[in-house]
Amino acid sequence: MPGSPQPEFRPVPMAPPAHRTSTAACGPLRGATPWAWLAALLVLLPHPGTAQDAPPVEIQPAETAPIVEEVRVTGTVTSPRVAQVSTSVGGLVEEMHVDSGHWVEAGEPLLELDRELEALQLRQEQAAVKEAREELADARRRLSEAERLARDQNLPESELRAREAEVRVATATVERLQARADHQAERLERHRVEAPFTGVVARKRTAAGEWVEPGTPVVELVALEELRLDFQAPQAHYPRIDEQTPVRVHLETAPDNPLKGEVAATIPVSDPEARTFTVRVHVDRDAAPITPGMAASATLLLETDRTGVVVLRDALLRHPDGRETVWVAREEDGKLTVRERRVETGLTFDGQVEIRSGLEDGDRVVTRGNESLQEGQEVRPVDDG
Repeated sequence: MPGSPQPEFRPVPMAPPAHRTSTAACGPLRGATPWAWLAALLVLLPHPGTAQDAPPVEIQPAETAPIVEEVRVTGTVTSPRVAQVSTSVGGLVEEMHVDSGHWVEAGEPLLELDRELEALQLRQEQAAVKEAREELADARRRLSEAERLARDQNLPESELRAREAEVRVATATVERLQARADHQAERLERHRVEAPFTGVVARKRTAAGEWVEPGTPVVELVALEELRLDFQAPQAHYPRIDEQTPVRVHLETAPDNPLKGEVAATIPVSDPEARTFTVRVHVDRDAAPITPGMAASATLLLETDRTGVVVLRDALLRHPDGRETVWVAREEDGKLTVRERRVETGLTFDGQVEIRSGLEDGDRVVTRGNESLQEGQEVRPVDDG
């Protein structure tokens, strides 16, 4: 209309051609409003709801299984034979045949004491025996003559009885002196100390030139055959442990390589202060090297005579506020989605955890990839590729 103001015409920028580079494409958005920028970003970003973007997870069903209680105990590798080998006679150590760490067979010499004086004493005793035997032989000769004369009635009866007594005395003298000589020979033999069994010398307690008294330990000898592990278990579990109880043994030298053990015995003598008793376990020595004194731990798997719902331990998430939850996967509108569910746990055993409430047998639970899931999020089982 005449005299009315006309609207101002401003040209609208054209969209850039599709074949232009991203740098050129940004040119027309210069000076655009924030809403225009947001719209452009939403077009460029991939859609989060696609199946290809669902995070991969591992899923395992909750199952009903026997509940087992794990009891962890500690102990030591022990030897069935440990001896503080000592001498039965006193003397000066003349020679040591072994040192710490030496392997010895049963009967092998460990040390020898000075034998010279004892050997001289043995010679004296043997000479006395020889002299007594000569006297016995003479007494028997004279008795024989007396018996011949007595038969001819040329010798009094009393003389004959005296000759018989002389033979008996001489015989007793020979026996007494022979016993002394045998005693001295045995004493001389004991100046040589031998290994009472096959084993390794754990400690040498004396050396050549030292004087030892009877009963003084000279060598500590340890048998390395039939080693066992002794664990201290709470006495409350004593009625539940027997030779059929499964045992997993962890050695200090190979903590990541558990060994299968067998309960050999339970020793009912309890420690009144610690309230424990000894569980003796045998393991296959070929599976791992063990030596006496080595520290070890074990897990005893005790039956509880009840069943319950269990899931893999990896499925459980513990929160700072004390909550324990799992992610349960279900089909919803043709998609596999997850929902967080709070649970109450019980015993943990063999990589599994008992669920006392919050899950039912057959519920599909996420066991891996559950660290950053969101409520209602679509997931993709790893078996789907």
